[in-house]
Amino acid sequence: MSKQDQHWGKTRTLLFVTLAIWFVFSIGIFFFGAEMQASSFKPFGYPLSYYMTCQGSLLSFVILIFWFAGRQEKIDEEFGYTEREDD
Repeated sequence: MSKQDQHWGKTRTLLFVTLAIWFVFSIGIFFFGAEMQASSFKPFGYPLSYYMTCQGSLLSFVILIFWFAGRQEKIDEEFGYTEREDD
């Protein structure tokens, strides 16, 4: 296998893992929205638990972006495709 094919293989694996995590936090959690009626407090017309789940998924997306960028940078460095200049 060439260096470029190995790089693409690791990048593709990272991409699929990232998409799976994204799916869980964007769609998977909200399938259980009906079961999140634990609180009678309803800010903006939604149950508090549903609102907190929405906010938590947004936070997970921000964390996911930084995690993906860090992992991709490590893969790029491993195969010599980094964009950083060593000073």
